Amino acid sequence: MPALDETDIRILRLLQRNSKLSTRELAKDLESPITTVYAKIRRMETVGVISGYKAILDSKKLDLGTTAFILASFEYRPTGQEKALSQREIAKEIAKLAEVQEVHIISGDWDILVKIKVKDVDAIGRFVVDKLRTVRGIERTLTCVVFDTAKESSEISF
Repeated sequence: MPALDETDIRILRLLQRNSKLSTRELAKDLESPITTVYAKIRRMETVGVISGYKAILDSKKLDLGTTAFILASFEYRPTGQEKALSQREIAKEIAKLAEVQEVHIISGDWDILVKIKVKDVDAIGRFVVDKLRTVRGIERTLTCVVFDTAKESSEISF
C-alpha cells in the first residue's frame, strides 16, 4: 500500500462522504491548491486506493427494504465426485445472483456469508430455496432476517 499523508486521508474522508465534490470544492475545503488535490486523487486512483465512485441507493424507496444474512455450508467433495469443490468458485457463483450484495468466505462452522436485499420475507424464501440451494455443493443454510439497521456503511475509517 502506498504511504498516505494527512492530505490524502482528508481527501479520502471527504470523497467517502460525498464523491460528487469537485476537485475545486475539495481544494477549497482542504485549503490546498487545486493542482495538488487533483494530482493526489489521480495517484490514489492509479494505485487502486480509490477503486471507483458509486451512487448509494435507498433500498426501501426501491421496494427492496428487506435485508437478510445467510450462512451457507457446502460439501467439499459431493458424493460421486472425485474432485473437491472450490470454496472460492462457489462464492463466485453465489455472487452472480442478482439479489446478492455481499459474499464472504468465513471461518467457523459455516463456509460462506451472503447478504441480500429483497422486497419481503417471501422473496428471501424464494431466493434461498430456488437459487442459493441450487448452487452445486451447497449443503445447508441458515437465514437471519434483519429487523432494523443501526448502521450500514461502506466507509473505511482512518
